[in-house]
Amino acid sequence: MRDDFLRVEAHDCPMTSCAAPAGSPCRTGKGKVAVQYHTARFRLVPALAKALNVPTPAIRKPGTAWIELPRPTAADAEPAGHARIGYARASTVRQSLDTQLDALKAAGVTRVFAEKISTRATTRPELDKAVTLARELRAAGVAVTLVVHEHKRLGRGLDLAALAEQLRAAGVGLEFLTGELQGSHDPSGVVFTVLAALSGMERGFIRDRTLEGHESARARGKAIGGAAVTDENMLAMALHLREQDLSLRDIAARLVITSGAKKGRHPSAATVLRMLRDHDTSTGAPGAPAR
Repeated sequence: MRDDFLRVEAHDCPMTSCAAPAGSPCRTGKGKVAVQYHTARFRLVPALAKALNVPTPAIRKPGTAWIELPRPTAADAEPAGHARIGYARASTVRQSLDTQLDALKAAGVTRVFAEKISTRATTRPELDKAVTLARELRAAGVAVTLVVHEHKRLGRGLDLAALAEQLRAAGVGLEFLTGELQGSHDPSGVVFTVLAALSGMERGFIRDRTLEGHESARARGKAIGGAAVTDENMLAMALHLREQDLSLRDIAARLVITSGAKKGRHPSAATVLRMLRDHDTSTGAPGAPAR
């Protein structure tokens, strides 16, 4: 799991050749950051007792010169200061981040990570950097709050739930400047669960409204989706070319779209495959498998 290294680093390494203190990665005999934690150390974590190895994450820069990092803060220790880290996100390059950035600045946030990337992206580099910095500061004994304009900027559904769990495990708080969850939230509070549930419900509502709209449009005889790029003439030519045992790519390269926004361009191989399959299905013909 992504946070396994934090569980391992909660303990001193019992290997005398390493003796890395809690909070720091294991080290080699040559004074480099080890590429994985010593077995005797990660087996101090019950959940990892049967693991074969636990790799050192990139954040610890395995292979570089080893330096001692701050020890994890004791649970009952008073925080040494308070850091506020900002994060801003827009879904497309055409959307502006100005509103979010202005709001974060007005809220007194001086360190902001911003990016233009879809919520559905599996990796959001700037968010990862913000969370990494927050965890490092918290491990050094600083109280940390991740400040966001609105909870939707962080993500939705399962992705948001996973992020909330990371922040909770690291002891990082959240603050939303607007929206349904506006306000500051302690990592031990219920808001992490609530915001994930709200986001999942919201996506479900959007999907249901979209499907209802499609059904309504179909009932009125309206087509759903983009304009078709295939026609009877294209199908006839494609069938002729398939009989000559040409590949899908070769067939597509010899066809031309005659109408619509893509007029004059070649259809994709996937479009040709779909057109031929639809024809074979409707006529009951086996069809020659195009490559």
